[in-house]
Amino acid sequence: MTKIDIISGFLGAGKTTLIKRLLADALQGEQVVLIENEFGEIGIDGGFLKDSGIVVNEMNAGCICCSLVGDFGKALHDVVEQYHPDRILIEPSGVGKLSDVIGAVQNAHLDVQLNSFVTVVDALKAKMYLKNFGEFFENQVAHAGAILLSRTAECPAKRLDEVVALLRGLNAHARIVTTPWKELTGTQLLQTMEGSRDLVQEVLDEIAHEPPHEHHHHHHDHDHAHHHDHDHDHDHDHEHHHEHGPDCTCGCHDHDHEHHHHDHDHCGCGHDHDADEVFTSWGVETPHKYTEEELNHALTALGDPSLGTVLRAKGIVPAADGGEWLHFDYVPGAPEIRRGSADYTGRLCVIGAELDEERIADLFGVA
Repeated sequence: MTKIDIISGFLGAGKTTLIKRLLADALQGEQVVLIENEFGEIGIDGGFLKDSGIVVNEMNAGCICCSLVGDFGKALHDVVEQYHPDRILIEPSGVGKLSDVIGAVQNAHLDVQLNSFVTVVDALKAKMYLKNFGEFFENQVAHAGAILLSRTAECPAKRLDEVVALLRGLNAHARIVTTPWKELTGTQLLQTMEGSRDLVQEVLDEIAHEPPHEHHHHHHDHDHAHHHDHDHDHDHDHEHHHEHGPDCTCGCHDHDHEHHHHDHDHCGCGHDHDADEVFTSWGVETPHKYTEEELNHALTALGDPSLGTVLRAKGIVPAADGGEWLHFDYVPGAPEIRRGSADYTGRLCVIGAELDEERIADLFGVA
């Protein structure tokens, strides 16, 4: 029977890094299919994973938990019937709710084994994401059987203890991995994930008794350089509050500037939010060639709060020097650029809240 592992986590937590590690080490010899769901019209992670030799099914322009529910069920059925895989890895959007993704798998009514529910948490940003986007972050943590903390090697011991206590307050039973991943094998990580299997049924029972939340959508037109024949809904009427402290890694170098406050847990609207009500994505396909210096400048500039709240950026673009292509990742305060294989064209994606899309496009020279 096909196993299904759901690997969730907030934007930039390290889901794709974990999947690469599992594929390279623990899942050798298995027939694996990845269903990868990105928030926005431009898919990037599938390109990052193309060298792994597995089948990657990309679903973009919405969240599994919301506008893609029907498409997701069909994708699951197609994958099982076409490939008969040993294992399906589902990587939901970083702004999706884990309980909704689990429910979508159940509603597909397939003869599969729900094997593990995993949430990857960035140890350096857990407190900030809980404060600012608690509705989404809490859901991912509360429904996990295993919580894999990333960036623990960079996290001071006292702060790590506080993060673990915070997570324990949201989920008393999940296994929490605090050891830096580089000190563990992929097999050890997989064993931790699968060792939480006894919690899967508890989560399923809990979800079965949760009242379904209402979906409220607000239409917003995007002028993307890459068009699709579907509607894309967003609500930009959300303001945002940053939590700054001595260990702040948000990338805002001036911590004295004024921030706007928005608390998604106490907005007073009386209903749960969907990702497309709170978050915005900007994406473009482009043949533009970049130097590493140009990319680094653009990524560093994303920390400017006047551009909106940038939570994540990633892309694959041709290099100006004609060598291997440039693959980049960005979370606040931590840009990363590396060399990798080419793709059919260059692609850029930025995700956040209240984004100034025109200025972001100008930063990357694609205005």
